[in-house]
Amino acid sequence: MRSQVYRIRVQEYLDSSWSEWFEDLTVAVEADGTSVLTGSLADQAALCGLIHKICSLGLSLISVESLGTANQFEKRH
Repeated sequence: MRSQVYRIRVQEYLDSSWSEWFEDLTVAVEADGTSVLTGSLADQAALCGLIHKICSLGLSLISVESLGTANQFEKRH
């Protein structure tokens, strides 16, 4: 199974120091104050674990978007 790249948006402000906590995903703050976590996850279990972490921290999940496999994502960027 190939890893998938995801873009996950939360309502709260998270600085880049949260990257390690969130499976080394890239953490970026948008102009509207929301935070976006972007990166590759090995499988659905890893995605579910990450969503569980978000909920455990009391963060407000706005969206989860699959951007394709890691290879597809790298070709586009």
